[in-house]
Amino acid sequence: MTLGAIILLGSAFSMMNTGGIQGKVLPAGVSNTALAVLGRDTLTTIVNGGNFKFSNLKPGTYSVIIKGILPYRDTTIANIAVIEDASTDIGVITVLKQAL
Repeated sequence: MTLGAIILLGSAFSMMNTGGIQGKVLPAGVSNTALAVLGRDTLTTIVNGGNFKFSNLKPGTYSVIIKGILPYRDTTIANIAVIEDASTDIGVITVLKQAL
């Protein structure tokens, strides 16, 4: 591959328009991982201080899964639209304890 082709290929990726998802998990400390799922693609991010953020997502309709730390259960928020050049704030997600 020539240098010109490499530069052209690199600029094609940098020109892709992407979006993001952000939100907050309550109560604090019940999760340290969030997943964003689009079809077969899954991205992971850290929940820090109850906050999480996904960046550089391709446009589409995602599900976000908050992975609960025992005794809290996993929580899924579906049908989150991600559009180009915008971050979708899904607000506060309350994670519940598992039934015993």
